[in-house]
Amino acid sequence: MPEFTYEIVETLGTLSETAKGWTKELNLISWNGREPKLDIREWAPEHEKMGKGVTLTEEEAQEILKILGQRYA
Repeated sequence: MPEFTYEIVETLGTLSETAKGWTKELNLISWNGREPKLDIREWAPEHEKMGKGVTLTEEEAQEILKILGQRYA
């Protein structure tokens, strides 16, 4: 598996937590030194492990907000 780096630039919020302490979080993350993007994924306590997640550009996040606004307005 290729090496990668990440930096959690800003923690925006926790969406949920499992009984084992893993949290599903919305963070702003810089992957491999690139421009930070919004990221939703599960994290082990202390962020020592991560699950699969979804990374979104600002434009994609705005589209999600628009879709959710139409659905739940």
